[in-house]
Amino acid sequence: MKAFLFAAGLLACADVALAQGLQPAEQRGLTFVRVNCAQCHSIDKMSESPLKIAPPFRTLHRRYPVESLEEALAEGIVTEHPTMPQFRLDPDHIADVIAFLKWLER
Repeated sequence: MKAFLFAAGLLACADVALAQGLQPAEQRGLTFVRVNCAQCHSIDKMSESPLKIAPPFRTLHRRYPVESLEEALAEGIVTEHPTMPQFRLDPDHIADVIAFLKWLER
């Protein structure tokens, strides 16, 4: 039980550290990806993705310019991975997620 509480405490500290210094759009993007993506993808600058085949968001810019994701997020992301849900974002959410992903590039 102590190990679980310790791990939960570390995660809470990491979450606070991640949110510090973010601009409002970046913070909203973080909130969106935390709710919708973090169960499979790493959304921080250090940890591994919970699902091994899900790329960490901090590496997306190595595959393609993050701005190029705007259209895919608007139309609905479709991947070869069958368990990834397909979803579409509204323009405000897209801008926030892109802002957060660009923050991860720094």
